[in-house]
Amino acid sequence: MKAIIFNEHGGPEVLRYTEVADPKVSPTEVLVRVKACALNHLDLWVRRGLPGISIPMPHIPGSDMAGEVARVGELVTRVRVGQKVVLSPGLSCSQCEACLAGTDNLCRQYTLFGYMVDGGCAEYVRSPEVNVMPYPGDLSFEEAAAVPLVFLTAWHMLVGRAQLRAGEDVLVLGAGSGVGSAAIQIAKLIGAQVIATAGSEDKLKKAKELGADHAINHSKQDIAAEVKRITNRKGVEVVFEHVGAATWEKSLSSLAASGRLVTCGATTGHAGQLDIRYLFSRHITILGSYMGSKAELLHVLKLVAARKLKPVVDRVMPLTQCAQAHELMENRQQFGKIVLKP
Repeated sequence: MKAIIFNEHGGPEVLRYTEVADPKVSPTEVLVRVKACALNHLDLWVRRGLPGISIPMPHIPGSDMAGEVARVGELVTRVRVGQKVVLSPGLSCSQCEACLAGTDNLCRQYTLFGYMVDGGCAEYVRSPEVNVMPYPGDLSFEEAAAVPLVFLTAWHMLVGRAQLRAGEDVLVLGAGSGVGSAAIQIAKLIGAQVIATAGSEDKLKKAKELGADHAINHSKQDIAAEVKRITNRKGVEVVFEHVGAATWEKSLSSLAASGRLVTCGATTGHAGQLDIRYLFSRHITILGSYMGSKAELLHVLKLVAARKLKPVVDRVMPLTQCAQAHELMENRQQFGKIVLKP
């Protein structure tokens, strides 16, 4: 089969479109013919290399996939050949206490397609049967591939961790990202007022089209000052943070008393300053969040199928242009998801 691989870490130039062996499925696995694979920032980090992490080489990236089942192992009972599916991006042991409790994203063996396991930037991908999710309604393959990782992440952050409630104010950083565009919609579905940030007027316009009530251009405006102005000096109950060092202090300053900051990433750097006195005197809560459970993804997919949540596809590109797609993401030239087609 044809696939994107890299044999060393580096820039987009290390990605190669080449012929590789077809995956072999075990008795409990399925082989999926990939119809669409959406990119995430994780693809950039894995390609560049992460300190202390040894990525198996040669490596096929890609965590978000939609397609058709091409083959099933002899012990597979729930999935049939020809079925349209999306894949849950998180892989766990399915046997430990965390998995059995329904918090599989806390499994000590947890990993992702395209991270420590070959992913979906290929014509075929193999998957455990348990990761095969029902297809969300009448979505195109490109739309379906744009759902799993970012909507699951945003849902777990806002609902599972921050417990966002109707009537609260939420600040969504980086509205143009996949996770940011998902967070805006989830927060509005809950009934919150959304303040979104982005670095261009075009992205802010699109954020408002998704439901954002207010928009802040972080390239020209002070985030915390604008939040205080919009909320009449109160601040927001929840900050949806995934940018990292560049926005960390402004995010904390944007919180109301007893506010909650929930974070899932640090794309601009992992070192953030914190005045501990501010933390306890303002009753602030800082919450870490990593992916989400398969049960949460099932719920999200139902909302997507009902068109209550909408995948945001910036553009669709052929798999052969994966390196160009990485460059677009690195330069923040997309709003929502870039999707590749084998």
